[in-house]
Amino acid sequence: MDRIKNHPILGDLPERRLVNFTYDGKEMKGYEGEPIAAALRVNGVMVHRYTKKRQEPRGVFCAIGRCTDCVMVVNGKPNVRTCITPLEEGMVVQTQYGASAREEK
Repeated sequence: MDRIKNHPILGDLPERRLVNFTYDGKEMKGYEGEPIAAALRVNGVMVHRYTKKRQEPRGVFCAIGRCTDCVMVVNGKPNVRTCITPLEEGMVVQTQYGASAREEK
């Protein structure tokens, strides 16, 4: 998936530095400062967490930080809203299961 390079209202968007991060142990690349959720989407990741009771998949819903569908474990911290958290070099991003980074049984 391509990123927007020329926006009809904002015009040409500035180049950003490409950084490395991991998602569930897989090396990925994204642009520094873009929302983690955007970097994941470009890399084909749609599911960010699974609900505690029914283990239903969730992903980006509101994309403005109001809901909690996009929360993930980031650098060991659960419940990080990835739609509003900027990507940084070396971040460790994990799928969230309930309130943790491990599947709950």
